[in-house]
Amino acid sequence: MNFLLAPLIVLFSIAVLAACILYVSAKKFKIEEDPIIDEVEQLLPGANCGGCGFAGCRQLAEKCVVDKNLEENKCPVGGNEVMQKIAAKLGLEAQESSPKIVVVRCKGYVCNRVKTTKYDGVKSCVMQANQYGGETDCSYGCLGMGDCVAACNFGAISINEETGIPVIDHSKCTTCGACVKACPKFVLEMRGKTTPLYYVACLNKEKGAVAKKACSAACIGCGICVKNCPSEAITLENNVAYINEEKCAQCGTCVEKCPTKAINELV
Repeated sequence: MNFLLAPLIVLFSIAVLAACILYVSAKKFKIEEDPIIDEVEQLLPGANCGGCGFAGCRQLAEKCVVDKNLEENKCPVGGNEVMQKIAAKLGLEAQESSPKIVVVRCKGYVCNRVKTTKYDGVKSCVMQANQYGGETDCSYGCLGMGDCVAACNFGAISINEETGIPVIDHSKCTTCGACVKACPKFVLEMRGKTTPLYYVACLNKEKGAVAKKACSAACIGCGICVKNCPSEAITLENNVAYINEEKCAQCGTCVEKCPTKAINELV
């Protein structure tokens, strides 16, 4: 009996000693945290989407309190309303940011792009993009594997089965930017919100005939929209037109003049 009791006493003593050492260490090296960080975190939506550029809402709250800077540290999900509350809590001023919206810069619907190959790998845009350009002759358009859908924490994106292109439910979208980061083709883009919003739904940089052969709705770089824009809001670079929403007068002339209907109108 004594033979079994001795080892138990030794193990118990070691455990008590280790507990005491851990307790003293925790007390000595304890990091005091500003309690206002908890209050700021409670004001944030708790989405932990990473749209602010940090790992989660807790880290954003810490940066707001420590840096006392709300110009660089912003919550895209909570928007101006949440940032105003945080500013009041910290005794700072928060500048209102312009509303944003996410658009899909591709009209490569199934009816517009003919599949020339078949992808049998993992259902992932990133994986497919790393192997080759895609299943069609357009290597710039949406791959339709749904990486953006998986990245959205708010159920705001779905893949349209008929077109093969993602559709954004703007009533659910918080413009956190997670989908934009997830797209390896950069098809999703954050734009300044205007009503209506005009944008070129194409990224194909090939010259006219090549682009048109790959997709019937491709921008062919003809420059007709540039010449007819009364507000000079459209530029042409690398055979692709781009509309500056800040200059756009929302007249809709570009939509009417585009021969391939590559320009979208979002109301």
